[in-house]
Amino acid sequence: MTTTPSDTRPFRAADLGTLVVLAWSGQAPDGDMPYLLAYSLGDGANGPEGSAAAVAALLRNNGLNLGGDVVDGAQRPGLPMTLLAEAGQAVLTMPYLNAHCSVPPEWFAAVRTRGFAYFMFATRPWPEAAPGRPVAPERLAAFAGAVETLSTAAHVLLPTRNPRG
Repeated sequence: MTTTPSDTRPFRAADLGTLVVLAWSGQAPDGDMPYLLAYSLGDGANGPEGSAAAVAALLRNNGLNLGGDVVDGAQRPGLPMTLLAEAGQAVLTMPYLNAHCSVPPEWFAAVRTRGFAYFMFATRPWPEAAPGRPVAPERLAAFAGAVETLSTAAHVLLPTRNPRG
């Protein structure tokens, strides 16, 4: 029997599992920072490990490093992802996915001021934080700030756009 190395397998969006996007703002040394976190619930066909591998492949295929330096999207015009922010919604678009979430007014104000959001796409699944369930700030901080999450995620300062340019 012959096996195909995972690097050459075709990408299947279904392998990602359910993707969730959360938005919040927090204090940074220079004012409010708008944050955006994307993660899988780990419920892809190949379980949590398969979902993590699929997210990692998606990010690498789009030129992002995992756990490395923060990518400044304004300095990477070919970065194949966009963030649209308008009317209380954030819409993230990249190859193979289009995700949106509601954003609080303070997030929207911070993104208008800065012109970007700090986007982190975690490869580590977070099945406990499913859509429709409130996420306590302490749980969010514990997941997003965990070494296991930070060191395996892509980090991007993602410029925001609105439909009028």
